[in-house]
Amino acid sequence: MLTLLLLLVGLALLIVGAEGLVRGASRLAAQVGISPLIIGLTVVAFGTSAPELVVSIKASLDGQAGIAIGNVVGSNIFNVLFILGISALIVPLAVAQQLIRLDIPLMIGISLLVLLLALDGVIGRFDGGLLFLGLIAYTGFLLWQGRRQSAPDEPEPSEVKSPHWGRDVLFVAGGLAMLVAGSRLFVDAAVVLATWLGVSDQVIGLTVVAAGTSLPEVVTSIVAAMRGQRDIAVGNVVGSNVFNLLGVLGLASLIAPAGIAVTDAMLSLDLPVMLAVAVACLPICFTASVINRWEGAVLMGYYVAYSAYLILAATHHDALAGFSALMLYFVLPITALTLAVLVVPELRRSARG
Repeated sequence: MLTLLLLLVGLALLIVGAEGLVRGASRLAAQVGISPLIIGLTVVAFGTSAPELVVSIKASLDGQAGIAIGNVVGSNIFNVLFILGISALIVPLAVAQQLIRLDIPLMIGISLLVLLLALDGVIGRFDGGLLFLGLIAYTGFLLWQGRRQSAPDEPEPSEVKSPHWGRDVLFVAGGLAMLVAGSRLFVDAAVVLATWLGVSDQVIGLTVVAAGTSLPEVVTSIVAAMRGQRDIAVGNVVGSNVFNLLGVLGLASLIAPAGIAVTDAMLSLDLPVMLAVAVACLPICFTASVINRWEGAVLMGYYVAYSAYLILAATHHDALAGFSALMLYFVLPITALTLAVLVVPELRRSARG
Protein backbone atom coordinates (compact mmCIF):
# COMPACT_ATOMS: atom_id res chain seq x y z
CA MET A 1 0.00 0.00 0.00
CA LEU A 2 2.86 2.41 0.83
CA THR A 3 4.50 1.71 -2.53
CA LEU A 4 1.25 2.38 -4.39
CA LEU A 5 0.78 5.59 -2.40
CA LEU A 6 4.26 6.76 -3.41
CA LEU A 7 3.40 6.05 -7.06
CA LEU A 8 0.25 8.20 -6.83
CA VAL A 9 1.99 11.06 -5.01
CA GLY A 10 4.80 11.01 -7.55
CA LEU A 11 2.31 11.14 -10.44
CA ALA A 12 0.49 14.11 -8.88
CA LEU A 13 3.75 16.04 -8.47
CA LEU A 14 4.66 15.28 -12.09
CA ILE A 15 1.37 16.66 -13.43
CA VAL A 16 1.47 19.87 -11.37
CA GLY A 17 5.19 20.38 -12.04
CA ALA A 18 4.80 19.95 -15.79
CA GLU A 19 1.99 22.50 -15.94
CA GLY A 20 4.10 25.05 -14.05
CA LEU A 21 7.21 24.40 -16.14
CA VAL A 22 5.44 24.78 -19.50
CA ARG A 23 3.55 27.88 -18.37
CA GLY A 24 6.65 29.62 -16.99
CA ALA A 25 8.96 28.60 -19.84
CA SER A 26 6.59 29.78 -22.60
CA ARG A 27 6.17 33.16 -20.88
CA LEU A 28 9.91 33.59 -20.41
CA ALA A 29 10.44 32.77 -24.08
CA ALA A 30 8.14 35.64 -25.08
CA GLN A 31 9.77 38.08 -22.66
CA VAL A 32 13.39 37.53 -23.69
CA GLY A 33 12.73 37.13 -27.41
CA ILE A 34 13.70 33.43 -27.64
CA SER A 35 11.40 31.07 -29.52
CA PRO A 36 9.50 28.34 -27.66
CA LEU A 37 11.43 25.78 -29.76
CA ILE A 38 14.77 26.93 -28.29
CA ILE A 39 13.25 26.95 -24.80
CA GLY A 40 11.97 23.41 -25.40
CA LEU A 41 15.39 22.25 -26.62
CA THR A 42 17.24 23.76 -23.66
CA VAL A 43 15.48 24.79 -20.43
CA VAL A 44 12.54 22.39 -20.65
CA ALA A 45 14.49 19.48 -22.15
CA PHE A 46 17.41 19.71 -19.75
CA GLY A 47 15.13 20.30 -16.78
CA THR A 48 12.92 17.31 -17.48
CA SER A 49 16.06 15.19 -17.92
CA ALA A 50 17.20 15.99 -14.38
CA PRO A 51 15.82 12.67 -13.04
CA GLU A 52 17.85 10.71 -15.63
CA LEU A 53 20.94 12.66 -14.56
CA VAL A 54 20.44 11.94 -10.87
CA VAL A 55 19.61 8.26 -11.36
CA SER A 56 22.46 7.51 -13.78
CA ILE A 57 25.10 9.30 -11.70
CA LYS A 58 23.96 7.52 -8.54
CA ALA A 59 23.91 4.19 -10.36
CA SER A 60 27.42 4.69 -11.76
CA LEU A 61 28.77 5.55 -8.30
CA ASP A 62 27.06 2.46 -6.86
CA GLY A 63 28.56 0.23 -9.55
CA GLN A 64 25.20 -0.47 -11.22
CA ALA A 65 26.37 0.02 -14.82
CA GLY A 66 23.29 -1.71 -16.21
CA ILE A 67 20.99 0.90 -14.68
CA ALA A 68 23.35 3.79 -15.52
CA ILE A 69 23.46 3.16 -19.27
CA GLY A 70 20.12 1.34 -19.50
CA ASN A 71 18.39 4.40 -18.07
CA VAL A 72 19.83 6.63 -20.82
CA VAL A 73 19.27 4.23 -23.73
CA GLY A 74 15.82 3.20 -22.53
CA SER A 75 14.79 6.82 -21.94
CA ASN A 76 15.79 7.82 -25.47
CA ILE A 77 13.80 4.95 -26.96
CA PHE A 78 10.86 5.76 -24.67
CA ASN A 79 10.99 9.49 -25.52
CA VAL A 80 10.62 9.00 -29.28
CA LEU A 81 8.31 5.99 -29.39
CA PHE A 82 6.06 6.58 -26.39
CA ILE A 83 6.10 10.34 -25.77
CA LEU A 84 5.93 11.51 -29.39
CA GLY A 85 3.47 8.69 -30.03
CA ILE A 86 1.02 9.53 -27.27
CA SER A 87 1.36 13.29 -27.83
CA ALA A 88 0.59 12.87 -31.56
CA LEU A 89 -2.40 10.68 -30.71
CA ILE A 90 -3.81 13.52 -28.61
CA VAL A 91 -3.11 16.25 -31.17
CA PRO A 92 -1.06 16.12 -34.42
CA LEU A 93 2.34 17.74 -33.79
CA ALA A 94 3.75 20.38 -36.12
CA VAL A 95 7.52 19.98 -36.51
CA ALA A 96 9.73 23.06 -36.94
CA GLN A 97 12.12 23.10 -39.89
CA GLN A 98 15.09 23.58 -37.54
CA LEU A 99 14.37 20.20 -35.95
CA ILE A 100 14.32 18.49 -39.34
CA ARG A 101 17.43 20.23 -40.68
CA LEU A 102 19.59 20.37 -37.55
CA ASP A 103 18.47 18.87 -34.26
CA ILE A 104 17.11 15.49 -35.35
CA PRO A 105 20.14 14.77 -37.62
CA LEU A 106 22.33 15.79 -34.68
CA MET A 107 20.45 13.36 -32.42
CA ILE A 108 21.08 10.63 -34.99
CA GLY A 109 24.79 11.48 -35.22
CA ILE A 110 25.24 11.48 -31.43
CA SER A 111 23.39 8.14 -31.14
CA LEU A 112 25.79 6.67 -33.70
CA LEU A 113 28.78 8.16 -31.86
CA VAL A 114 27.69 6.56 -28.57
CA LEU A 115 27.29 3.20 -30.29
CA LEU A 116 30.82 3.49 -31.74
CA LEU A 117 32.28 4.54 -28.38
CA ALA A 118 30.66 1.51 -26.74
CA LEU A 119 32.10 -1.04 -29.19
CA ASP A 120 35.11 -1.69 -26.92
CA GLY A 121 32.76 -2.71 -24.08
CA VAL A 122 33.10 0.43 -21.95
CA ILE A 123 32.31 4.13 -22.14
CA GLY A 124 35.33 5.49 -20.28
CA ARG A 125 36.19 8.85 -18.79
CA PHE A 126 37.72 10.17 -22.01
CA ASP A 127 34.52 9.22 -23.85
CA GLY A 128 32.45 10.92 -21.16
CA GLY A 129 34.53 14.08 -21.39
CA LEU A 130 34.09 14.15 -25.16
CA LEU A 131 30.32 13.79 -24.82
CA PHE A 132 30.07 16.50 -22.17
CA LEU A 133 32.10 18.96 -24.25
CA GLY A 134 29.63 18.30 -27.05
CA LEU A 135 26.78 19.30 -24.72
CA ILE A 136 28.46 22.61 -23.90
CA ALA A 137 28.97 23.36 -27.59
CA TYR A 138 25.39 22.40 -28.51
CA THR A 139 23.84 24.47 -25.72
CA GLY A 140 25.98 27.50 -26.58
CA PHE A 141 24.98 27.27 -30.23
CA LEU A 142 21.27 27.04 -29.41
CA LEU A 143 21.37 30.05 -27.08
CA TRP A 144 23.35 32.09 -29.63
CA GLN A 145 20.91 31.13 -32.36
CA GLY A 146 17.91 31.90 -30.16
CA ARG A 147 19.13 35.42 -29.42
CA ARG A 148 20.14 35.99 -33.06
CA GLN A 149 16.78 34.99 -34.51
CA SER A 150 13.79 35.99 -32.42
CA ALA A 151 10.63 34.02 -33.10
CA PRO A 152 8.46 35.82 -35.69
CA ASP A 153 5.26 34.83 -33.87
CA GLU A 154 6.48 36.04 -30.47
CA PRO A 155 6.55 39.69 -29.34
CA GLU A 156 9.85 41.44 -28.77
CA PRO A 157 10.85 41.92 -25.12
CA SER A 158 9.94 45.63 -25.30
CA GLU A 159 6.46 44.75 -26.53
CA VAL A 160 5.58 42.53 -23.59
CA LYS A 161 3.41 44.43 -21.14
CA SER A 162 4.20 44.21 -17.43
CA PRO A 163 6.50 41.17 -17.54
CA HIS A 164 6.55 39.27 -14.25
CA TRP A 165 10.03 37.75 -14.30
CA GLY A 166 9.94 36.59 -10.72
CA ARG A 167 6.64 34.80 -11.15
CA ASP A 168 7.71 33.02 -14.33
CA VAL A 169 11.09 32.00 -12.94
CA LEU A 170 9.26 30.67 -9.88
CA PHE A 171 6.95 28.65 -12.15
CA VAL A 172 9.97 27.11 -13.94
CA ALA A 173 11.96 26.42 -10.77
CA GLY A 174 8.96 25.08 -8.86
CA GLY A 175 7.89 22.97 -11.81
CA LEU A 176 11.36 21.45 -12.16
CA ALA A 177 11.54 20.73 -8.42
CA MET A 178 8.18 18.97 -8.51
CA LEU A 179 9.19 16.97 -11.59
CA VAL A 180 12.41 15.78 -9.97
CA ALA A 181 10.72 14.94 -6.66
CA GLY A 182 7.77 13.24 -8.35
CA SER A 183 9.91 11.14 -10.67
CA ARG A 184 12.17 10.11 -7.77
CA LEU A 185 9.21 8.89 -5.73
CA PHE A 186 7.83 7.03 -8.73
CA VAL A 187 11.16 5.43 -9.68
CA ASP A 188 12.00 4.36 -6.14
CA ALA A 189 8.64 2.63 -5.77
CA ALA A 190 8.86 1.05 -9.23
CA VAL A 191 12.38 -0.30 -8.66
CA VAL A 192 11.25 -1.89 -5.40
CA LEU A 193 8.46 -3.68 -7.25
CA ALA A 194 10.71 -4.75 -10.15
CA THR A 195 13.44 -6.02 -7.84
CA TRP A 196 10.87 -7.98 -5.87
CA LEU A 197 9.89 -9.64 -9.16
CA GLY A 198 13.51 -10.68 -9.75
CA VAL A 199 14.24 -8.59 -12.88
CA SER A 200 17.89 -7.81 -13.78
CA ASP A 201 19.51 -4.37 -13.39
CA GLN A 202 19.75 -3.84 -17.14
CA VAL A 203 16.09 -4.69 -17.79
CA ILE A 204 15.06 -2.47 -14.86
CA GLY A 205 17.14 0.36 -16.34
CA LEU A 206 15.72 -0.09 -19.84
CA THR A 207 12.08 -0.30 -18.76
CA VAL A 208 11.00 0.72 -15.27
CA VAL A 209 13.70 3.30 -14.52
CA ALA A 210 13.78 4.64 -18.09
CA ALA A 211 10.01 5.10 -18.20
CA GLY A 212 9.93 6.47 -14.66
CA THR A 213 12.66 9.06 -15.17
CA SER A 214 11.02 10.02 -18.49
CA LEU A 215 7.70 10.77 -16.82
CA PRO A 216 8.55 14.51 -16.65
CA GLU A 217 9.02 14.49 -20.43
CA VAL A 218 5.77 12.54 -20.85
CA VAL A 219 3.65 14.92 -18.83
CA THR A 220 5.45 18.05 -20.07
CA SER A 221 5.05 17.13 -23.75
CA ILE A 222 1.39 16.17 -23.32
CA VAL A 223 0.60 19.37 -21.41
CA ALA A 224 2.54 21.46 -23.94
CA ALA A 225 0.69 19.84 -26.85
CA MET A 226 -2.71 20.37 -25.21
CA ARG A 227 -1.84 24.02 -24.47
CA GLY A 228 -0.88 24.60 -28.11
CA GLN A 229 2.88 24.86 -27.40
CA ARG A 230 3.74 22.17 -29.95
CA ASP A 231 7.29 23.44 -30.48
CA ILE A 232 7.94 22.80 -26.80
CA ALA A 233 6.32 19.35 -27.04
CA VAL A 234 8.57 18.11 -29.87
CA GLY A 235 11.64 20.15 -28.90
CA ASN A 236 11.44 18.72 -25.39
CA VAL A 237 11.80 15.16 -26.72
CA VAL A 238 14.67 15.89 -29.13
CA GLY A 239 16.49 18.11 -26.63
CA SER A 240 16.07 15.53 -23.85
CA ASN A 241 17.55 12.79 -26.04
CA VAL A 242 20.56 14.95 -26.88
CA PHE A 243 21.01 15.88 -23.21
CA ASN A 244 20.68 12.26 -22.10
CA LEU A 245 23.52 11.17 -24.39
CA LEU A 246 25.84 14.14 -24.02
CA GLY A 247 25.07 15.28 -20.49
CA VAL A 248 23.73 12.33 -18.50
CA LEU A 249 25.87 9.59 -20.06
CA GLY A 250 28.83 11.95 -20.35
CA LEU A 251 28.80 12.97 -16.67
CA ALA A 252 28.04 9.45 -15.45
CA SER A 253 31.03 8.14 -17.43
CA LEU A 254 33.27 10.91 -16.10
CA ILE A 255 32.31 10.21 -12.49
CA ALA A 256 32.44 6.39 -12.63
CA PRO A 257 35.93 5.27 -11.47
CA ALA A 258 36.36 2.78 -14.33
CA GLY A 259 33.81 4.19 -16.77
CA ILE A 260 30.53 2.47 -17.57
CA ALA A 261 30.67 -1.13 -18.76
CA VAL A 262 28.53 -2.02 -21.78
CA THR A 263 27.17 -5.56 -22.00
CA ASP A 264 26.98 -7.64 -25.18
CA ALA A 265 23.18 -7.52 -25.01
CA MET A 266 23.27 -3.73 -24.91
CA LEU A 267 25.60 -3.65 -27.92
CA SER A 268 23.66 -6.17 -29.97
CA LEU A 269 20.11 -4.94 -29.29
CA ASP A 270 19.43 -1.83 -27.25
CA LEU A 271 21.99 0.61 -28.65
CA PRO A 272 21.12 -0.34 -32.27
CA VAL A 273 17.41 0.04 -31.44
CA MET A 274 18.11 3.51 -30.00
CA LEU A 275 19.93 4.47 -33.20
CA ALA A 276 17.19 3.01 -35.40
CA VAL A 277 14.50 4.91 -33.48
CA ALA A 278 16.44 8.15 -33.91
CA VAL A 279 16.81 7.50 -37.65
CA ALA A 280 13.10 6.66 -38.02
CA CYS A 281 12.21 9.92 -36.31
CA LEU A 282 13.53 11.91 -39.30
CA PRO A 283 11.24 10.61 -42.07
CA ILE A 284 8.24 10.64 -39.73
CA CYS A 285 8.82 14.31 -38.92
CA PHE A 286 9.75 15.14 -42.53
CA THR A 287 6.43 14.06 -44.06
CA ALA A 288 4.46 17.33 -44.29
CA SER A 289 6.42 18.54 -41.21
CA VAL A 290 3.70 16.99 -39.05
CA ILE A 291 3.52 13.90 -36.85
CA ASN A 292 0.00 12.65 -37.55
CA ARG A 293 -2.17 10.53 -35.28
CA TRP A 294 -1.60 7.33 -37.27
CA GLU A 295 2.17 7.90 -37.08
CA GLY A 296 1.80 8.37 -33.34
CA ALA A 297 -0.05 5.05 -33.18
CA VAL A 298 2.82 3.35 -35.08
CA LEU A 299 5.36 4.78 -32.65
CA MET A 300 3.31 3.60 -29.68
CA GLY A 301 2.97 0.14 -31.24
CA TYR A 302 6.71 -0.19 -31.63
CA TYR A 303 7.30 0.76 -28.00
CA VAL A 304 4.85 -1.95 -26.91
CA ALA A 305 6.66 -4.44 -29.17
CA TYR A 306 10.09 -3.46 -27.81
CA SER A 307 8.92 -3.76 -24.21
CA ALA A 308 7.32 -7.13 -24.98
CA TYR A 309 10.62 -8.36 -26.44
CA LEU A 310 12.52 -7.30 -23.30
CA ILE A 311 10.03 -9.08 -21.06
CA LEU A 312 10.04 -12.25 -23.19
CA ALA A 313 13.85 -12.26 -23.27
CA ALA A 314 14.13 -11.65 -19.52
CA THR A 315 11.75 -14.53 -18.75
CA HIS A 316 13.16 -16.82 -21.50
CA HIS A 317 9.64 -17.31 -22.80
CA ASP A 318 8.98 -19.88 -25.53
CA ALA A 319 7.22 -17.24 -27.66
CA LEU A 320 10.42 -15.18 -28.03
CA ALA A 321 11.61 -16.86 -31.26
CA GLY A 322 8.26 -16.50 -33.03
CA PHE A 323 7.84 -12.91 -31.86
CA SER A 324 11.34 -11.99 -33.08
CA ALA A 325 10.71 -13.58 -36.48
CA LEU A 326 7.41 -11.71 -36.85
CA MET A 327 9.02 -8.36 -36.09
CA LEU A 328 12.14 -8.97 -38.21
CA TYR A 329 10.57 -10.42 -41.35
CA PHE A 330 7.14 -8.75 -41.45
CA VAL A 331 6.55 -5.70 -39.24
CA LEU A 332 9.88 -3.94 -39.79
CA PRO A 333 9.94 -4.35 -43.60
CA ILE A 334 6.32 -3.17 -43.88
CA THR A 335 7.11 -0.09 -41.78
CA ALA A 336 10.25 0.71 -43.79
CA LEU A 337 8.29 0.40 -47.05
CA THR A 338 5.52 2.66 -45.76
CA LEU A 339 7.99 5.35 -44.69
CA ALA A 340 9.72 5.16 -48.07
CA VAL A 341 6.40 5.59 -49.89
CA LEU A 342 5.62 8.66 -47.78
CA VAL A 343 9.07 10.27 -47.93
CA VAL A 344 9.79 9.96 -51.67
CA PRO A 345 6.93 12.31 -52.75
CA GLU A 346 8.03 14.82 -50.09
CA LEU A 347 11.60 14.73 -51.44
CA ARG A 348 10.34 15.30 -54.97
CA ARG A 349 8.19 18.25 -53.87
CA SER A 350 11.16 19.74 -51.99
CA ALA A 351 13.40 19.33 -55.03
CA ARG A 352 10.86 21.06 -57.30
CA GLY A 353 10.38 23.81 -54.75
